[in-house]
Amino acid sequence: MPKYLLIVDYRNGVFDTGFDDWEPGEVRAHLDYYRALNAELLDSGELVDHHALTGPEFAKEVTGDGGAPVVTDGVFPESKEMLAGFQLVEVADERRAVEIAARVSAVPGPGGKPIQQPIVVRRVMDQTDFEAITAER
Repeated sequence: MPKYLLIVDYRNGVFDTGFDDWEPGEVRAHLDYYRALNAELLDSGELVDHHALTGPEFAKEVTGDGGAPVVTDGVFPESKEMLAGFQLVEVADERRAVEIAARVSAVPGPGGKPIQQPIVVRRVMDQTDFEAITAER
């Protein structure tokens, strides 16, 4: 079965405020929703892995040429496209990955309303993808 990465970033969906400006109960409801959804997907065998990441203010950007790495503070908080977390699912097809992504997008925000945050769905490449790339060259 194919695997899909469901990417959650820092966009606020339909709300003007971000997670840091919510009431404590709204934050709890948001996290509880994720816990329940992830538990359901684990029970169904569809969830391979999932993680939330620390904020962009803790990010480091690293480049290297084989010598000592160059490390800078990096990607800056105004970059709303920065990865906040992800779920890796193994499902029958893209349709099912999209169904799960829609449920992630519906996570509650202020007032318990779905935030409708855009979730990016990307299929993980498999051996046939690599073979196709090699055949093209």
